[in-house]
Amino acid sequence: MSDTPRYRRVLLKLSGEALMGAGKFGLDPETVDQIAIDIKEVVDMGVEVCVVVGGGNIFRGLSGAAAGMERSTADYMGMLATIMNSLAMQNALEKINVPTRVQTAIRMDAVAEPYIRRRAERHMEKGRVVIFGAGTGNPYFTTDTAAALRASEMDCEVLLKGTKVDGIYSADPVKDPTATRYESLSYRQVLTEDLGVMDHSAIALTRENNIPIMVFSIYEKGSFAKAVCGQGRFTIVE
Repeated sequence: MSDTPRYRRVLLKLSGEALMGAGKFGLDPETVDQIAIDIKEVVDMGVEVCVVVGGGNIFRGLSGAAAGMERSTADYMGMLATIMNSLAMQNALEKINVPTRVQTAIRMDAVAEPYIRRRAERHMEKGRVVIFGAGTGNPYFTTDTAAALRASEMDCEVLLKGTKVDGIYSADPVKDPTATRYESLSYRQVLTEDLGVMDHSAIALTRENNIPIMVFSIYEKGSFAKAVCGQGRFTIVE
């Protein structure tokens, strides 16, 4: 693998489910530690990295709302779940000597910094990994939209979405073995074919700011570094 990165500043979007490993909910410490090693590999290449983590492994706002909970309350609970995941990710990174800061869109000064764009940029310029928690801080917006928003604010050159599969498929490849894998797509195709890789507002925001989206499997060791170098298996949306 060429170790020459294609990008100087990237945002990694991790779903909460990516942290579960083989479990059905919660955090799998081995999986979190492996993802931290993969992030360190990219940081060691001189790339500035920020991360947005979802909370679906602990609590999903939409599911809570579907069960009869008031939607705003359910979404705020989901945001708090992302803080737990962010702290777990921070702990795993700092165990392997990667300097890290957690910034949160909901103030909780005892555990994390408030989100301040210029401060986050300074951290990244100094080689620290910045983990953004609590989504956008607003209900009715997913962490995908938060990732698109933070990638735009941080002037990231690409948004990398680490998932359980190695790209975007025409259908869920776990449920439909005949699903077709795409090498590349346009933003318009993702929206019109409703491929569901990210919600529509996130796709619209990345399109508006001309930020490509790379979807790859976070479970394959070293895949993050390969994607940053433009190698390995991934689907690119641009």
